[in-house]
Amino acid sequence: MAEQTQGAVPLSAVIADAAQGVALALRGEGDPYALSRVLRQGDALALAAIRVLGADALAPYALDHRAVHGGEDDTTVVREALAAYPPGTDASEVSVWSYRGLIEASHAFLPSGADHWPQAPHAGAAWVANDPWPKLSHRVSQLAALALPGLAPTLAESLAARSDDLARGFVRAVRRRDWLQAAGLGRWLARLPEAPPSLGLDAGLVFIRQMSGGDARVTLHVAAARRFYGRGG
Repeated sequence: MAEQTQGAVPLSAVIADAAQGVALALRGEGDPYALSRVLRQGDALALAAIRVLGADALAPYALDHRAVHGGEDDTTVVREALAAYPPGTDASEVSVWSYRGLIEASHAFLPSGADHWPQAPHAGAAWVANDPWPKLSHRVSQLAALALPGLAPTLAESLAARSDDLARGFVRAVRRRDWLQAAGLGRWLARLPEAPPSLGLDAGLVFIRQMSGGDARVTLHVAAARRFYGRGG
């Protein structure tokens, strides 16, 4: 999304730092969270990182967004990210859903009027019913930020019908040591009402976090599953 210059901080590092800040806030650790302190206005990498994290950039505000927030500074930086990286006409379903999720989270968690935000694009969901389970698992793991409480309710309802397939994807990802995909699927399974009891989701999430080598986005997903849904130890 953003060009890199030699010697500059890579986008992956900015994303990791932001994800770690979100995870700390979800665990109740560190300084009070404000997105605009973690990712600065006018910074191209910061805007790209917000677009990558999607709704997770605002996840700590789902706990009690009136207690800590950056006010208009948060609104400004999110609006800049949405303006800088809208999904194009040929964008993937994942990109459109992620963009839509960030708009939904902005409406839900930021203290600002609707005029600040672009209209949420239509996001198709036929793939939820039609995708074979490996492809479905890949897409759903990329949309783990939408597993925040209250976001994307129609998507969550559709995914509930495929809990068994997502559980298969979770097991496969663990066996393949794809910790990020496993964590994203585990987070969705924590939200859905009928995750198979035989899956061992709680122990699995603990294992994933331990084996991921401190991957910040894995840590974020596991922290969210625990804080919002009580799963993962």
